[in-house]
Amino acid sequence: MVLQYRKLGNTGFDISAVGFGAMRLPEYEKDGKWYMDEETSVKAVHTAFELGVNYIDTAWGYSNENNQYLVGKAIKGWRDKIKLSTKLPIWLMKKEDDFWQLLEEQLRRLDVDRIDFYHLHALDKDRFENLVLGLNVLDNMEKAKQQGLIAHKSFSFHDKPEVMKPIIDTGAFETVLCQYNLLDRSNEQMIDYAAGKGLGVIVMGPVAGGRLAAGSEVLQNMVKSASGTPEIALRFVLANKNVSCALSGMENITMVEENVEIGNRSADELSADEWKQIAGTLEEMKALSDLYCTGCDYCQPCPKDIRISKLFTFYNYHKIYGITDFAKNRFAKLGGGDEWGGDPKDCIDCGACVKKCPQGIKIPEKIREAVNALLK
Repeated sequence: MVLQYRKLGNTGFDISAVGFGAMRLPEYEKDGKWYMDEETSVKAVHTAFELGVNYIDTAWGYSNENNQYLVGKAIKGWRDKIKLSTKLPIWLMKKEDDFWQLLEEQLRRLDVDRIDFYHLHALDKDRFENLVLGLNVLDNMEKAKQQGLIAHKSFSFHDKPEVMKPIIDTGAFETVLCQYNLLDRSNEQMIDYAAGKGLGVIVMGPVAGGRLAAGSEVLQNMVKSASGTPEIALRFVLANKNVSCALSGMENITMVEENVEIGNRSADELSADEWKQIAGTLEEMKALSDLYCTGCDYCQPCPKDIRISKLFTFYNYHKIYGITDFAKNRFAKLGGGDEWGGDPKDCIDCGACVKKCPQGIKIPEKIREAVNALLK
């Protein structure tokens, strides 16, 4: 297999079309403590490097804060052949000097003297305005770069697309890591904008956090030559000319080999017309799903604590996209309390939600419809 490589913006680095996301490497619990499955993890990472993957991404909190130690061990002997990415846990910053303490600790955990791509982790409007700008982070990133502690300044993004533009417009960053996949194309315009400004664009969640790992006859029919939905998802992302790399969370050698094979085939087999056709179909499907629920949550709170928008999202995965197994598995969690709320089967048809719904959805009726469709 010969993996494709792409220019990562203006960084001067040619990155493999598929990058190694270390977040999903296997871990286990023993006597109340968490550990990494070191043998399986290191073999998976080394297999990826041997097959041409030249970018690996980790972060402070991954794997119960064990991930950086593992990645540090796994890149021994490969340091000059690959690029290492990690992230500043900016939410831990209380004062300006915390930047240096957190950076030094990560260098120690990774056992390296330089981080190639150093991201401000999970930026949103509040963190950007209050922490990044308020605690002089951009100036300190530049100082760290001048000192050789980091090679490239980057950020990962978790907010509405319009929030990304002013971050890009600071001119401080060289790459961006953001979500983009078949089910969520909301960052597409900003991906184009970032690329136009010379930033390299790396995509996280190309298979939608596992949602597209499940089979879907609906999506499969879009690219009949594909082996399955995960391949379609990766090929769709990589067919976007402004995407440099799809960062895929990989757990074992089998997943590595499958992802690299797709990265080898990826964009060349999706023509511009095919990509536009798929994108158009997805827009139609999204419009259809929005008829049921836009996820505004104006219907909350529910007297039975039913997470209505979650339920309808899972129902749409089944009804609109044909991702039925995933939808049923997630539906089974509803009623578990906390983020999963109350059991949808307990709806008392009080109608309080209907009065608040801007879409005018007959919510109790749709709840019953969803329950009947997703109940195993």
